[in-house]
Amino acid sequence: MYKGTLIPIGGNEDKGAGEQITEFVKDGILSQVVKESGGNSASFLVVPTASMIPAEIGKNYKKALKKLGCKNVTVYNVTKRKQCDKKSVQKLFSSADCVFFTGGDQSRIVKLIGNTPVHDILFDRLKNGSIVLSGTSAGAMSMSHEMIMGGSSIECLTKGAVKMREGMGYVKNMIIDSHFVNRGRFGRLAEAVAKFPDLIGVGLAEDTGLVIKNNEFRVIGSGMVIIFDPSDLTHNNHKILDEGLPMSMANLTTHILADGDRFFMDKRTIEVFPLEVYQNQ
Repeated sequence: MYKGTLIPIGGNEDKGAGEQITEFVKDGILSQVVKESGGNSASFLVVPTASMIPAEIGKNYKKALKKLGCKNVTVYNVTKRKQCDKKSVQKLFSSADCVFFTGGDQSRIVKLIGNTPVHDILFDRLKNGSIVLSGTSAGAMSMSHEMIMGGSSIECLTKGAVKMREGMGYVKNMIIDSHFVNRGRFGRLAEAVAKFPDLIGVGLAEDTGLVIKNNEFRVIGSGMVIIFDPSDLTHNNHKILDEGLPMSMANLTTHILADGDRFFMDKRTIEVFPLEVYQNQ
């Protein structure tokens, strides 16, 4: 794993409503991103490349980060691959303490930034531990090497319901899905791990994320994280089925984790928040 920090978020994180920041937002996901990046004196680069309304989205995140006391926030939208060849653009990505990819269409991030000098810079900085790389919704999903590109929740658990492509590859050993609970994406993540049974499926609820360091992650936020671990599958008929037919899987290990719980990716074990803490509250 890398020395740097990855923070994928399931989307729709609380940015604060109105001008006054609430206590909840002070302890929320964006606050966690700020803390991991070095505090409100750190430099933040917001990249709304995935969005179809980048100006509006960029403005919203800049406003939210400024509510948290961050003064050094830059928004930069990559709309053409050739932008990534410019030294001035590369400097933006090489100097920010935190690079944050917004939601939208994850394929746009891969199409416009994947396998460019900017992509190389982000990989190098993750390897050397000098960056927090975060993303929400599409920005989170694009982190996977095997990336969910799309897929119907209605046709879940039929072969072909999930569409996959190569992602940015920052996370090699898991497939990330977002808006997981709210949009009923259990079936498409299950098919994704059936298709790639060496990988862990991670479904992020809205306003929920992971802080990934070394070979483990910690859950943050107000929702839940669903983990599909196919290590012990005794039946998986994905390979032999024709497109559109119902799938079957047996012994797919499932974990439901919440704020503070941890997952160790090398051993595929969990550490949950002690029940005694809840009982004594």
